[in-house]
Amino acid sequence: MKILYLDYNGVLHDGMVIRNRKRGMYITTPERSFFEWMPILEELLAPYPDVKIVLSTSWVRALGFDATRQELSESLRARVVGSTFHHPKLLQSEFDLMPRGMQILNDVTLRKPDSWFAIDDDTFGWPAAHRDRLIETKGNLGLSDPATQDAVRKILATL
Repeated sequence: MKILYLDYNGVLHDGMVIRNRKRGMYITTPERSFFEWMPILEELLAPYPDVKIVLSTSWVRALGFDATRQELSESLRARVVGSTFHHPKLLQSEFDLMPRGMQILNDVTLRKPDSWFAIDDDTFGWPAAHRDRLIETKGNLGLSDPATQDAVRKILATL
């Protein structure tokens, strides 16, 4: 199995997202909208139908897996095989204390994909031994950045 570990904030839309109990999720950057760069990911993945998605976004923890998955387009939803937050061997408190890279590495250890990479704007605590598997986005550009798109194309070609 080939897996893309996918974050939402700073990848599929602007990274300046706040969750408020009354207002819900919202982007603080003017004139930005949720999932505005999702069509770019669909286009990048189109030549690679065997690449599956594991959600590594904090949205799963906040909204639940099903609601988070439903935010994706039909073609991307069909690729989703799970999330990093869905492992019974991992306590919620342990998960919350792990940096994103460690959450992903924990999932890789359990899921055992043939190959994998991640797209994320959060690099804090990312394991140095696996830094080459991370495509780091700029939170205000996400997948709209041509350099990021090129990096995704290159890593997909090597899977």
